[in-house]
Amino acid sequence: MFLSLSSKLQVVMVAAALVIHMIMIGAVSCSSDHLALLEIKSKITNDPQGALTSWNDSLPFCQWRGVTCGRRHPRVTILNLKDMGLIGSLSPYLGNMSFLRNITIENNQLHGSIPREIGRLHRLQVLSLSNNSLTGEIPTNMSSWPKLSYLNLEFNKLSGKIPNTFTSKLMIILLSFGKNDLTGGIPPSLGNLTSLETLVLSFCPLGGSIPGSFNQLKNLRIISLGENDLVGVLPSFLFNLSMLQVLTLPENKLQGSLPSNFCLSQPHLFGIELGDNHLNGFLPPTVSNCSQLEVLDVAENDLKGEIPIDFGRLQHLRSLFLGGNNFGSKDLDDTSFFHSLSNGSFLMYIDLSDNRLRGVLPNSLGNLSSKLSSLAMHSNYISGSIPLSIGNLLGLTSVSLGLNNFTGMIPESIGKLQNLQELYLDTNHLSGIIPRSLGNLSLVTIVAFGGNNLEGTIPSTIGSCKSLIVLDLDENKLSGSVPKELFQLSSLSIGLDLSLNNLSGVLPQEIGNLKLLESLDFSMNRFTGELPSSLSSCISLQNLNLSGNFFYGSMPGSYSSLKGLEYVDLSRNNFSGHIPAYMQQIQLTHLDLSYNNFEGEVPVKGVFVNTSAISIIGNTRLCDGVPGLHLPKCASTTSDSKRRTRKLYVRVVVAISLSSTVAGLCLFSFVLFYCCIKKKRDKPSESRLGESFEKISYGRLFKATEGFSSENLIGTGSFASVYKGVLDEIGFTVAIKVLNLQHRGGLKSFMAECEALRHIRHLNLVKVITSCSSVDYQGNDFKALVYDFMSNGSLDRWLYSTHHKPNLVQRISIIKDVACALDYLHCRCGNVIVHCDLKPSNILLDADMVAHVGDFGLAKILSLEEGSINANMCSSSVIRGTIGYAPPEYGPGNEVSTSGDIYSYGILLLEMLTGKKPVDPMFEGGLGLHFYARRALNDGFVLQIVDPMLLNEDVDEKSLISLVKIGVQCSYESPQDRMDIGIVVHELFATTVATRS
Repeated sequence: MFLSLSSKLQVVMVAAALVIHMIMIGAVSCSSDHLALLEIKSKITNDPQGALTSWNDSLPFCQWRGVTCGRRHPRVTILNLKDMGLIGSLSPYLGNMSFLRNITIENNQLHGSIPREIGRLHRLQVLSLSNNSLTGEIPTNMSSWPKLSYLNLEFNKLSGKIPNTFTSKLMIILLSFGKNDLTGGIPPSLGNLTSLETLVLSFCPLGGSIPGSFNQLKNLRIISLGENDLVGVLPSFLFNLSMLQVLTLPENKLQGSLPSNFCLSQPHLFGIELGDNHLNGFLPPTVSNCSQLEVLDVAENDLKGEIPIDFGRLQHLRSLFLGGNNFGSKDLDDTSFFHSLSNGSFLMYIDLSDNRLRGVLPNSLGNLSSKLSSLAMHSNYISGSIPLSIGNLLGLTSVSLGLNNFTGMIPESIGKLQNLQELYLDTNHLSGIIPRSLGNLSLVTIVAFGGNNLEGTIPSTIGSCKSLIVLDLDENKLSGSVPKELFQLSSLSIGLDLSLNNLSGVLPQEIGNLKLLESLDFSMNRFTGELPSSLSSCISLQNLNLSGNFFYGSMPGSYSSLKGLEYVDLSRNNFSGHIPAYMQQIQLTHLDLSYNNFEGEVPVKGVFVNTSAISIIGNTRLCDGVPGLHLPKCASTTSDSKRRTRKLYVRVVVAISLSSTVAGLCLFSFVLFYCCIKKKRDKPSESRLGESFEKISYGRLFKATEGFSSENLIGTGSFASVYKGVLDEIGFTVAIKVLNLQHRGGLKSFMAECEALRHIRHLNLVKVITSCSSVDYQGNDFKALVYDFMSNGSLDRWLYSTHHKPNLVQRISIIKDVACALDYLHCRCGNVIVHCDLKPSNILLDADMVAHVGDFGLAKILSLEEGSINANMCSSSVIRGTIGYAPPEYGPGNEVSTSGDIYSYGILLLEMLTGKKPVDPMFEGGLGLHFYARRALNDGFVLQIVDPMLLNEDVDEKSLISLVKIGVQCSYESPQDRMDIGIVVHELFATTVATRS
């Protein structure tokens, strides 16, 4: 049946209409993509490379840079803007380009959030926004991308939780959210991504545990969960994932042991990083089965026993990190595995430090890889001599063998290691001479031979070590004079320590070449002569210790240029003359001039005001000074007065013989002179804080902290926030405490701290540099204090760190430092200052782990009479102190006294020894840290409550018990029963704790 002509015409017209409709839809869609691209460009505020200059109407948008369209239609399928340095944000119009399969905008400087509209892109396969500054949360509608295979959002500032919307329908192969601020744990739904091959969540404070659902990820090749604050037991199923190549879980809090089938079912594994966790047990010998292994890192755990690995089967091994464990045995040679290590031709790094390894290093050490760069075995029990064959390892840049039991001589072959930069052989039993071949190490920066039995002279060839910044030869048996070539090393900048030797001779003028040197310690030797004036050229000097020698003469006047000095010890010499007045102009924190022959009047300004920071005993002819020194009055005052009287008598006789007019003029001049002198003497002095420091502007602090950015925020409290800052004009790093004036009590805290800091200065108190009282850029009141920056942060951070906890020696030193600070505050600074908030977070540690008490926002200044118990009634309704550390007698409106600080100190001491906070959940039902320790003391099981990491076979148990007893006696409920701070200091310094022989 044939269609009529009219019917055919209708069909043609309908078809034409459909074609026109499709063309119109395509045109609209193209227009939509074009508009979206222009909107994306509008959100870019800076295009330093001109990457988007082609995005204009002179070209079709499919030819714009970074834009790729489909073959069959002019729709955008790929948007690739990586590495273009773009600054701006992401436009929501991204969601309008519905044909997009690939969005790659990584390595730019984009900020703002990821627009939710991006969830409309159902065809999306690749989304990579890594290495930007994106904030906000990850969109939860990612489950609407059924074709997504690659999702990379790492290195941003994303926050919130990882969405728990992942389903088994998703085909994601790579998922990377690392280096963000994500929290809330790892969502179990990630286990549904059965196609997943790479999972990277490292450097996010996620917390929680590793989900059990991960046992479904049979295709997983790379899993990286480092520094995620993970807890719980290390899942055994991770070691059954047969496709796994990289297992990275370092710096978490994972517990448990390594499974016995380690490496048996994972033939492709080439990277194992489990360091800085709480793993225990033994290292399985099956690790030898990982024949492709390149990195083995189980450092900083609690592993023990032998190192049973046959390294000969690990031909590809590059990095071996086993340090910070308890490997070793008392009866076996724990170094026998070195023979098999020599088969690894790719080995670059070996770290076996901080273990219990015993035995002798075999001569096969020299057969290790020529690529070996770092050999770290310090803090073990290795004995015997250092093999001569070490000179074969020409690739070495760092050798650390300190704190062992090595004997014999330092091998001459050490001079062959011409790439060496760091050489640590300290604290051993090495003897003989320092090899002259040391001078061949032209690149070496650190040489540490201290704490040995080295003899002979310091070789002059050391002058060839032109890169040396630290030389430590202390506590040996070296003799002779110091070669002048050593003083030609202008590179020496950090430290030169020759103390505790038998060195002699005079210090040459060439010492002035050490202009960059910060620390010079020649104490306990046999040096003699006068001090060279050229030492004044060492303008970077901060610590100077020449004690225990035979120096004589007076202090050169040129030393007044050493403005950076902080610690000076010239005790036990034969110095004479007057104490130089310029020493009171230098900001010293410690000055020891004891047991010399100084005479005359002691200065009364600067460090000389602080009697706890100076020592002048053993100088019998000193007089006057501040009252706290209890020195006799200077006898010269009387004789000078008599001489002045005789001179005045002669002038009067002469004046009488002159005319009355001249006599009148003389009398008038005398009266005028006397009045001027009296006026000058009666002029009130300004506060020390005002004399010493200039106030700093808000603008300089704003610049120093990069606008008080969150990246520079290092702590927050009730009344203030603390920022790290760098004063640009001098490059000096400081800590800036910004007061929260909106918080009730903030201004009062600021005033209390300023008032306290005006009166104090001590080595173990945080040093204030300046202050700021101004307005910010919005016109609001702004107040801040600027302190010395303490690079090691607070004691609280160290006590509860997942790694690098302070050892027993460090804790005892900190305990003593805090006691000395309290002794000064309570007894030696004129008034009595009660800190009122002593706790670990208010104790800061400098680069040398010296403790400094800080945060005087709650401090109370009492008179000497008010310092006794119950003497000062505080009208404030705020409880002073922190729960757990505040004494029981403190409360709203109650008394504040020095005994309250003693209570806080006792709790602090017990916390440092037990590793338990006073608010630990275990202390319930009236059981507190004091009672917990006192009961252990009475029942004789003190060592069972001590932090286990402080216990080893060499610890003096009696000393530990004595320290716990001090903590208990300081923290009794009744103030009258607590120890006095003077007795505390005496007891502490009478207690010695041996940690190793």
